[in-house]
Amino acid sequence: MNDIYVWLTTIGAVVMASVAMMIRLKATKKPVSEKKIIFPPIFMSTGFLMFLYEPARPAFLQVVEAVAVGMVFSVLLIKTSKFEIRDQQIYLKRSKAFAFLLIGLLLVRIVFKLLIGDAINVEELAGMFFLLAYGMIIPWRITMYISFRKMEKELDSQCSVYLQT
Repeated sequence: MNDIYVWLTTIGAVVMASVAMMIRLKATKKPVSEKKIIFPPIFMSTGFLMFLYEPARPAFLQVVEAVAVGMVFSVLLIKTSKFEIRDQQIYLKRSKAFAFLLIGLLLVRIVFKLLIGDAINVEELAGMFFLLAYGMIIPWRITMYISFRKMEKELDSQCSVYLQT
């Protein structure tokens, strides 16, 4: 039964990574807003409800480990997320590295699952991967928000210079 869970969750992770890549590619075609940066982690936070189910709760050290690994991986996301001004609006630059990064993270997740999947129950492992993902998205989105605000100021100053001439 445990093997079935491993395969189902692996297939689910592949589907979710594919959806994330498609969403990211579509996002580069539309202007960015504060809401588009802030809302995903807020919506994702509903995942913490899984910890109401006792078997999904990792031990404290596993929580620290998962969040720390997520924060390390967030550096890669931060490096591949840059903004640009086009048509007096702020857009996320398309990055080929982002797709490869998501695929790489997916492969790392699958390898970890295969290596430690027998040592940790599936529910607890799901909790750890959720914490890893949340530990990755929070620093990334905070950095994106700060970069976005800087670009907004740059755009405002460009507009005011344009209006003065």
